[in-house]
Formats: sequence, C-alpha cells, structure tokens
Amino acid sequence: MKPSSTVLKVLTVIAIVGVLMIALMRIGSLVDERRGRAAEAARSIEESQAGSQALLGPALQQVCHETWQETERKNNTVVTTTQRRSITIRSTPDLLSIKGDVAMEPRYRGLFKVNSYQAGTTLSATWSPMQPPTAEHAGGRVTCEAPVIAVALTDSRGLRDVAIRVNGQPLAVTPGTPFDKQPKGFQAVVTDREAGNTEPLSAEVTLQLVGTGGLAIAPVGDRNVVDLKSDWPHPSFGGRFLPMKREVRENGFDASWTISSLASTAGRDFLGGAPLCAGVSAVGEPDDPREYVASSAGSPCIETFGIAFIDPVNPYSLTDRALKYGLLFIALSFVAVGMVEVLQRLRVHPVQYLLVGSALAVFFLLLLSLSEHLAFGVSYAIASAACVTLLAYYARHILGGWRAGLAFGAGIAGLYGALFLLLQMEQTAMVLGAVLLFLVLAAVMVATRRIDWYGLTRSTATPA
Repeated sequence: MKPSSTVLKVLTVIAIVGVLMIALMRIGSLVDERRGRAAEAARSIEESQAGSQALLGPALQQVCHETWQETERKNNTVVTTTQRRSITIRSTPDLLSIKGDVAMEPRYRGLFKVNSYQAGTTLSATWSPMQPPTAEHAGGRVTCEAPVIAVALTDSRGLRDVAIRVNGQPLAVTPGTPFDKQPKGFQAVVTDREAGNTEPLSAEVTLQLVGTGGLAIAPVGDRNVVDLKSDWPHPSFGGRFLPMKREVRENGFDASWTISSLASTAGRDFLGGAPLCAGVSAVGEPDDPREYVASSAGSPCIETFGIAFIDPVNPYSLTDRALKYGLLFIALSFVAVGMVEVLQRLRVHPVQYLLVGSALAVFFLLLLSLSEHLAFGVSYAIASAACVTLLAYYARHILGGWRAGLAFGAGIAGLYGALFLLLQMEQTAMVLGAVLLFLVLAAVMVATRRIDWYGLTRSTATPA
C-alpha cells in the first residue's frame, strides 16, 4: 500500500532532525577543540612563568655525627679504629602562622585568559629547642652541624623576593632544600649564634610567590593558623580542609584555617618522606571535580588544602551545557510549526523545517564565537536576538501573517529565556527543565484533544 503524504512528511522531518543532530555534534566538537586550545594556553603560561603552587614550611633539618672507638685484635696486635655514623633530624614547627595577600594578574595567550597571581606571604614559625640525639655506642661522642631552615615549593620559578629572619637576625638565603623528596625551594643555615642551644627558635619568612590557577598549603606544624585574602571574588576552596571562616565579596574574599596536628597527617607525611604535590588547576571549569585537588585521602602526597582561582562564567562550559538542550530546542520548534499546520490547515515544506532548524543550530555557533570576545551574557543576548528576529521574519511568510510570525518569534524568545535561566540555576536546572517540558507537553495535548487524527490524514490541506 502506498504510504500517505502525511506519513512521508513525518519521516522526512525525522530525517531532518537527524541531520541537525549531526550539526549539533559537530558544534560540540568545536567547543571541545576550543577548550583544548584554552588548556594549551594555560600550559604555555605555566611553562613560561610558574604552575599551580604548593607551599610547605618552614621546617628545620640538622645533621649530627656520632664517633666512637672500636678495638680488635689482629695477629696478636690490638688495632683501634674510629667509627662514624650520621643522623639526620627533621623538626616541624610547634606553631605555624601563615598570612597571605593574593593579587590576581591575568595573562593572555591570544583570545584565552589564564588566571595568574602574585602572593605576598609571611610565614612565622616557632620550635622548641632541638635536642641532639643520644650516643648509641659506648664512649660515643655526638656533634651536630648548624641546623638548616628551609621552605619547599612545587615550582621554584615562582619565587621573587625572599627574606628569612631567625630570632630577629637576617640569614643568607640559598636555592634548594635539604629535603630529598621536596628539593625545590630555598634554605638558610642557622648558626649557633642565631639559633642558640637551649632557647626556643623563632623564624619569620617573607616571600613574593607567583603561580597560576591555584595555591595549596601543607599544614606541617603542630598548630597551624592560616589567613588568606585576595581581590579575586570567585575562590574554589578544596583539598583536605575547608576554611573555618570565609567571606566572599564582589571585590575579593577572606578565609582562615586553624588546623591541629591531631586532625592532619601533613607533619607525619613530611617526616616520613612523602612528596609535595601541586593541585590540579582546571581552566575555568567550575563544574569539574578536578578543578583543584590539593590532595585526597589515600594519596601518596603530603596532605594539603588550597584555593583555585576559577572563572565561574566560562564560555566553553556554558556553551557545552547549552548544547545539551539543542535537540530539545529543535523538537519544540518543530512541534510548534506542526501544531500550526494541524490547527490552521497550512502546509509547511520540509525544506522550511530544515531552514528553521538550521537557524536554531547556528545560534550555538554564534554563541561560541561571540563569547570568546564578549561577556557570556552579552553574547547570549546578541545571538538569541539575531535568531529570534530571523525566525520571526521567516515565520511571517511560512505561517501567513505578521501575527503568526511574531507569535512564533515570541515562543522562540521564551525558549531562549528558559535556556538562559537553566544555565544560571545549576542546582535546580534539571527540575526546572522537566517542569517546562511537562508544561509544553500539556499545552500540546490540550490544544489537540479534539482533533480527529484519522480524518486529518484523509483530508486535503490548503497551501499557505
């Protein structure tokens, strides 16, 4: 039996929807490509300047030597030899106080912005007197070298100005650390005159640190008090500890942590030789759980906490989220046109369906390209206004009048408004989308409740 023209038209429209789905997938691939280029720009900045930073210290290391005499008889002769062994002692602070002021300095690679920062940081630490190890051999004598105070980093290229004062006296700073697993950073030798043999030791380290994307801190002290402030209004707090107090304002944030060694394993991780790892800095991906992972449970790295400086309005992530609703856009628009065909007895050619769907697909391409140059909200308004105007003008000729064309344009504008609302409401987007889809379905069912679909397929429609 020869299929009716209505069935053929429905099959043709379904095929058009498939073609438009392929077009949306290609636009999605383009979004991924541009996002990859943004990541390459971030890596280029990190290679040229410094990556995401993790900060450990200050900590002390002292090398002591035990010497003793051993005698043995060889060929009826008593031979005396001097034996020697080295002992390395590391000490973490009893109290570690860190104050930091982070100023953002965005860097650009072409169209792509990368969040770089400069942190003015003051590290204050106090230690109890370091006790030399006891001799393990009879007649052994223990002597100790001057202790070394050191601060470790994950990327020492970010160091700018550095100054160390111990018990009020400045020390000469040299590159590197004496720590095998954390070799990057800086150090200073504490002479007996500055350190003293029986007095507690206190140190103050000031430094300017440059990094990209994020900053992590290892709470290696017995008691750690950290206060950070910045002019960046979009911090993402991560790692093993969230701040006890935080205030996020439109022009920046303040955050503070108070962490005890009873709650953190950072000090034990450091003394046990665990490495210091930088966090993972995503390129403006507020929905990405890898956005800043300073360290996690079961990680071989020293336990840390940190902040990622993210862009909450990222054009690639928002465009990608908008694309997920692209098929729904096309389907609802085709349903609207089909409803007009059914209720007004008009005929719309499949080519006209294709052109309407193409305009809806081009919206996402416009949104992607414009958002690389303008703010996302402005780009969305321009792209949606252009598509609504075009579709309203075209619908005026398809549907036979300005009233119908403007009504169709108003419906498309409502869809764009609903999509923008969904993009802003991350937590309730699924609920809102489901409710809107239900309302559209209910409206279609109510409008077509009295239509005789069998009679409709036998009737002859009049051309528009």
